[in-house]
Amino acid sequence: MDKKVLDTLFLEARSHKFFQDRPISDALLEKIYSMARMAPTAWNACPMRITFVKSPEAKEMLLTALSPGNVDKTKSAPVTAIMAIDKDFPNKFDLLAPAMAGDTIFSKMSEKWFLQFIYRNANLQAGFFILAARLCGLDCGPMSGFNNDQVDKLFFEGTSWKSNFLINLGYGSGENLPQRAPRLPFEDACKIL
Repeated sequence: MDKKVLDTLFLEARSHKFFQDRPISDALLEKIYSMARMAPTAWNACPMRITFVKSPEAKEMLLTALSPGNVDKTKSAPVTAIMAIDKDFPNKFDLLAPAMAGDTIFSKMSEKWFLQFIYRNANLQAGFFILAARLCGLDCGPMSGFNNDQVDKLFFEGTSWKSNFLINLGYGSGENLPQRAPRLPFEDACKIL
């Protein structure tokens, strides 16, 4: 396994809080998404949706919904990705899963199971998104610490999209980056039965 790739994706990658003043092109964001969309999802559901907040006007709107501790971090990032879910994802099955198109399985699910399905699969896609961003040379600062209802009203009102979490994207400055905290060893986190 290539050590540089391993370091980039896992061993040396960090969750950055602050970023250099370097722009990110729309083409790079499209490239990252084109890789992340290949993540596996049940029935190829692909419920993840992303809004890339780049413009000063959109960034100012987003800042109003953040917890105080996340404001400066988000101001520092050239792009903030609002990682969202689409409750109407089955409407795309004509393209994504023709065998499922018109199937009523989701309408028969309880709301709880339906939401678990959506978030489980969208989070799987989001993990791939972070890896794709790192592979393309960006640093990521995933975070919660915002008012979901306010973000949904500001960015998704009248749609079937709902915010999940945020990822600040950019070229990390290394500022206020603490030493890496330990991770659980295999024997504490895993079982082989």
